[in-house]
Amino acid sequence: MVGYVNDGFLIYRFVARNSQKYANILRDPRVSIAIGSDAPDPLEIEGLSLAGNASEVTDPNEFDYLSKLRSVRYAEYARLSPVPREAAAHLVSSRPNTDGVVLLWIAAEIISVLDQSKGFAHTDLIAFSERDLDLHLESRRHLWGGQGWT
Repeated sequence: MVGYVNDGFLIYRFVARNSQKYANILRDPRVSIAIGSDAPDPLEIEGLSLAGNASEVTDPNEFDYLSKLRSVRYAEYARLSPVPREAAAHLVSSRPNTDGVVLLWIAAEIISVLDQSKGFAHTDLIAFSERDLDLHLESRRHLWGGQGWT
């Protein structure tokens, strides 16, 4: 189970540099992700699964922007003092130290959207081309440069 932050269609995940997860991604950047929630009625379940590739964020502005975005999404981490497991403190800090933490971005290639309100196990497939991803990345860059983020 992992936390994530999304910025549009891009999904970001902070991981420890010394983790098995990061070692696996260095060997093979292909990843699969499932996002969903339970519902009291099975026909209300919604979620998605995606396949894509993970890459390390190297732009310091993008790293800072996503650190802020994560602080907004997971505001409860600010209340963790002291961190229950000190070795993991760098993972929940508001601006992780890049010596111990890597920010990965996941570019989806295909998304399967589950919406059981349309029928049991109903899914719609969405495929992304490289051109789609290029356009989406370009639409986000102004945020990473510090413009438009307060």
